[in-house]
Amino acid sequence: MNAFLRYISSQFKNPKGWGGRLVCYIQNKVNCRMYNRLVDMLDLKATDKLLDVGFGNGHLLKLIYEKHPVDMFGVDVSADAIAMATSRNGKAAANGQLHLQVADCCDLPFPDDSFSAVTSINTVYFWQDVLKGLSEIRRVLASGKSFYNVAYTPQYLNTISFTQVGYNKLCAEQLVQLGKQAGFSRVSVYPLVEGKSFVVIYTK
Repeated sequence: MNAFLRYISSQFKNPKGWGGRLVCYIQNKVNCRMYNRLVDMLDLKATDKLLDVGFGNGHLLKLIYEKHPVDMFGVDVSADAIAMATSRNGKAAANGQLHLQVADCCDLPFPDDSFSAVTSINTVYFWQDVLKGLSEIRRVLASGKSFYNVAYTPQYLNTISFTQVGYNKLCAEQLVQLGKQAGFSRVSVYPLVEGKSFVVIYTK
């Protein structure tokens, strides 16, 4: 893989600078159907709190807030992502309903049972320890609530040049088994974009 493709791959993992802004913009355009279908799946009340893991430039958070104006929290490994996401979510920020910080999903800085829903799109490939990340997400979820984990299939990722290095391509069955090991009471899989992507719903 040449240096440019390695650079693009690294920016999807940890967006920074102009490259980070570019890949986030591309991701928003390419993944629009995935974003919209995930938002439609959420059933949130005004008093709920939502956590988005790997919020990037905050596009998903903006879509969620337009339909469900709840308190939104986000963690991302990129410090640059905070400025991008805050700028995109000005209304939520002005209303005191946007809370973003640099953190890793394997060590979430929140108390147990904090959230009514957790979301993540196209980040699981980059987690250092998927089982630990799922266990941490389960810990911060309230009882009976769900984590919506959206990913592309390994088969689709194998058709993209820059995903050949730095991506841990897990199939739905592997993510289901890891969710059971993490202690979720119910794990379900649904297709999002046929032949390309799916969502694993983990319920505590």
